[in-house]
Amino acid sequence: MTDNVNSPSHYTHGNIECIDIIAEMVRDKSGMESACIANITKYLYRYKGKGGIESVKKAQWYLNRLIQELEGNEPSDHKDPNHYDLGGNDGKEQITSSSSRS
Repeated sequence: MTDNVNSPSHYTHGNIECIDIIAEMVRDKSGMESACIANITKYLYRYKGKGGIESVKKAQWYLNRLIQELEGNEPSDHKDPNHYDLGGNDGKEQITSSSSRS
């Protein structure tokens, strides 16, 4: 039986859980850098089992945010999902609210 709270299948490949990879990747990071790296990893890790292309686009959103963070450029409106051009949505589809990036 799958335990969707403690060990969801889309976050586990073989014996490796996404949370363990994230912990290793953010070990020497902090703040927004750590959050972005964790989310990039999470969305790319799970995209085949949950979310498909939407998960990849969410990873791209966090990658773009990480680049701005590392360059020292605070986004003018980081809450606007269209601030980062994810391409392919032609304004018809928007990634909105933090709940859609979970």
